[in-house]
Amino acid sequence: MKNVILLFADDMRYGMIDSHEVFTPNLERMAKMGVMYENAHIPGGTSGAVCMPSRAMLHTGRLLEGLAKAGRYIPKDHLMLGEILRENGYETHGIGKWHNGTESYARSFSSGAEIFFGGMDDHWNVPANNFDPLGKYNKKIYKSRNPYNTNETIEYSCDHITPGKHSSELFADATISFLDNRDKAKPFFLYTAFMAPHDPRTMPKRFLDLYDKEDTKLPENYMPYHPFEFCGTDTRDERLAPHPRTEHIVKKHLTEYYAMVSHLDDCIGKIINRLDEESLLEDTILIFAADNGLAVGSHGLMGKQNLYEHSIRVPLIMAGPGLPGRERRSEPVLIADLYPTILDFLGLAKPGTCAAKSLVPTFIKEIKIRDSLFLRYRNHVAGLKKNGFKLIKYILPDGPLVSLFDLTKDPLEMNDLSGNPEYSGRITSMLSEIDSNWEILDI
Repeated sequence: MKNVILLFADDMRYGMIDSHEVFTPNLERMAKMGVMYENAHIPGGTSGAVCMPSRAMLHTGRLLEGLAKAGRYIPKDHLMLGEILRENGYETHGIGKWHNGTESYARSFSSGAEIFFGGMDDHWNVPANNFDPLGKYNKKIYKSRNPYNTNETIEYSCDHITPGKHSSELFADATISFLDNRDKAKPFFLYTAFMAPHDPRTMPKRFLDLYDKEDTKLPENYMPYHPFEFCGTDTRDERLAPHPRTEHIVKKHLTEYYAMVSHLDDCIGKIINRLDEESLLEDTILIFAADNGLAVGSHGLMGKQNLYEHSIRVPLIMAGPGLPGRERRSEPVLIADLYPTILDFLGLAKPGTCAAKSLVPTFIKEIKIRDSLFLRYRNHVAGLKKNGFKLIKYILPDGPLVSLFDLTKDPLEMNDLSGNPEYSGRITSMLSEIDSNWEILDI
């Protein structure tokens, strides 16, 4: 049986790998080892904490409408990837961030280390837990500084804090420790979920020194304000920078964001090097992906609570035995597709609870596995990507508002075509498809 390693980033948007702007040599090396999916997506989110439903979809193969309470917990009848692999003789080991409840963690993993139950925290003082097979956590109370106000402290229920060690290094070292000390008689599924490059954006200074803020380019779709207010414009993420979004503040955020990505890349490089040293790459499918993208100044937004490309598209690389090297795929896929893909690759049947699609047929050649993508953010924004166009429908206090983009000609979504009568038929057709798929969820 082949091993599986899934490295998962937090808030890392597409376009960071093979970019002239961002230094990511190790992820670029990994892309050359396998297949990079250039149109990997999440279908939006049913919570302001978009990473919560995103991670629930990853581990269950279900889509947004099939989750319980936006992924706050995972019901026992939603079979998780780790559960299935455990039942088939795998050692399943979890490291890092888990945002879907403690009970589901115990079902999914047979062991774990440096487990962080939450959405975000101080990267240098991670409130971490040791693995408990019964799912009983929150054993002690620790005090740590508030990452947004150094004059305040926050109390955490956790097993331990390792002060002064960055989260990316903490989780990478735990990953290498597992590789060094695992039961070599059993195949393993190793899930390492990083907290980076999620804010607060702090990292070792040498990675910030890689960038000059004055040389950092503004995104072409930078705006001081979003053209109108909707439910995604008043979230925690949007309060990270003042209005208007000045060029200075956006460049500062982007520079720190890129530095976080470069530090994460460096830590991933250490993991890949250890796999190489142990000759594990020959028997392991190695995956890198992320839970959602991020605006960081694009369209006047800072966060991921929207349906623009910068927020719903993410990196996805798969490498290992049976996969070609230096390949790119442009057809749209979902991060949830990793669930049936891994099972298919290992020759295991996916359960009936899985709604995602296997990517195994795409390993060798470009194959379209879906004709369209239905998108949503909470119960107030819905979208559809189909035939090179994207339609977004907003439910606003004064009534619905629609935006249409030709992604082939306008990939940065800067030219709204909704007022052009030439596209009225397309808008009517896409709206009908959105409305037929849109149900109000109890989230």
